[in-house]
Amino acid sequence: MLVIKKRAGQFSKADIEILLPFDVRKKSRFKAVSIDGQEVGVFLDRGTILAHGDCLESENGKIVRVLAQDESLLQITQGSAKSLSHLAYHLGNRHVSIEIHNAWLRIADDEVLRDMVEGLGAHVHSVSVPFHPESGAYGGGHSHGPEHGKGRGPVIHDFAEE
Repeated sequence: MLVIKKRAGQFSKADIEILLPFDVRKKSRFKAVSIDGQEVGVFLDRGTILAHGDCLESENGKIVRVLAQDESLLQITQGSAKSLSHLAYHLGNRHVSIEIHNAWLRIADDEVLRDMVEGLGAHVHSVSVPFHPESGAYGGGHSHGPEHGKGRGPVIHDFAEE
């Protein structure tokens, strides 16, 4: 098995390619099988999100290129930028990963969310394409800085023995 613990720069030619859906690309530790059948173990820093075209370097120096796999998604359109923003707000309130474009939103295919956005007046159709959702306000994984919780009272995971 190839073991990967670091990113590499962009290369014109990779030794190996791995095809991954978003749910795997957002994990920092996973096993995968390359397009040519080699087993790959990835151990990256927590919060790492891999994008299509990212390159990784294995412990033996091989370059592995990440390819985003086609996925079943819902493409959502609605008349104006304001109405599309309204939909993005409601989806964000449900902590849904969203890919945002000027004329549409894309989310993972989900019957309940389809019904919700259609109920809000949106047009929805199914597509099978790579998923590239927003990484969020903090650019990666969920974490709390030293200011987390200040001014709003304690949160259970803020408690420490004194």
